[in-house]
Amino acid sequence: MANSNKDQNTPSEHEFVFGKKNYLFMLIGIGVIALGFILMTGGGSDDPNVFNPALYSFRRIRLAPTLVLIGFGIEVYAILRKN
Repeated sequence: MANSNKDQNTPSEHEFVFGKKNYLFMLIGIGVIALGFILMTGGGSDDPNVFNPALYSFRRIRLAPTLVLIGFGIEVYAILRKN
């Protein structure tokens, strides 16, 4: 008798937590975050006694962190979006 009650509560098909568009937005968000981190790389110097001003370029200080924050915003939207 307990077995029949258990069968009624289990879904017959496997369902994903999010819809197809949610996963698409998640992938886009991950891509934007990855692009932001890629743009942050570089700017170092081989010689520790030589300063490289490219470390403080617009790309590394403004653009890349902005892309990372936008990517996290896309991820939050993808999670909170209803089907």
